[in-house]
Amino acid sequence: MPKAPLPDHVAELFARPNPAVVAVLRPDGAPMSVATWYLVEDDGTVLLNMDGARARLRWMRERPEVALTAMDEDNWYTHVSVRGRIVRWEDDPVKGLADIDRLSRHYGGEDYPVRDRDRVSCWVEITHWHGWGEAKAD
Repeated sequence: MPKAPLPDHVAELFARPNPAVVAVLRPDGAPMSVATWYLVEDDGTVLLNMDGARARLRWMRERPEVALTAMDEDNWYTHVSVRGRIVRWEDDPVKGLADIDRLSRHYGGEDYPVRDRDRVSCWVEITHWHGWGEAKAD
């Protein structure tokens, strides 16, 4: 798996609002994956945002290593998988929901419709990546 940073053509693909799945480790060491939205920030970290009541939030705090796979919406054979470590956490309280709104606008053009649940954001620093199809490493 190549180390970060991503080459320009891979970074451009990864920055799009792609269908994605994030994988985390449960306390027993078993992996668990779930569909997710993500957003690549200007500094190269990846924003993830979760409902504050999700069990995976606790698991991610205990073991802050994650993997994320994003698939080209038109050709899932082309995909980018990244591994990294969570380097920052912030609450995204119900009275603001700024981060989930950013994600929702990135994916659907509108603010997030569920306004009664506190959320938590984290930022992942990419350490390694793997691409396939049009995102395959040269």
